[in-house]
Amino acid sequence: MAGAAAKRYARAIFELASEEGLVDRWAERLGAVRDILGRTEVASVLANPTIDVRRREEAAAALLEGHAGREVRNLARLLVGANRVGELDGIIEQYQLLADESAGRVRATATTAVPLTRPDADKLEATLAKRLGRQVRLDNQVDGAIIGGLVLRMGDRVIDASVATRLQQLRRQLAGV
Repeated sequence: MAGAAAKRYARAIFELASEEGLVDRWAERLGAVRDILGRTEVASVLANPTIDVRRREEAAAALLEGHAGREVRNLARLLVGANRVGELDGIIEQYQLLADESAGRVRATATTAVPLTRPDADKLEATLAKRLGRQVRLDNQVDGAIIGGLVLRMGDRVIDASVATRLQQLRRQLAGV
């Protein structure tokens, strides 16, 4: 779950990206920033308070040189200066939510006991898109504890069609609760 700061950064980045008409391009840029600045050895240096903040900001900008433009390097400086590099995942998550909402897409997560095959994922995505009347972006998470079936999450809505839940319901019925 992203914090308030991550939401503010994501909103600001999204507004800039929208003004420029580069929403998808900024999603790629943010991914590149995470890939470079999120490396363990890099993150530990950028978060090291014994190194002057200006030197850390310049190091972050230098690491992104050739991979990103001026705006992205400025973002990296801001994140380092505010000690928020560790919130990149939350910023990206919130940015994606804003981009999806703006494009009329719905993000759904299907939790299954085994990974969905590409054809199964495509079929589920198409079924959801037809029912919702919107494009669906489906993520698949694996959790063996659900035994079988799936748990589908779309925003604040959850559809639990897992074997584990059915077994729990049966247990309650047999116990007379």
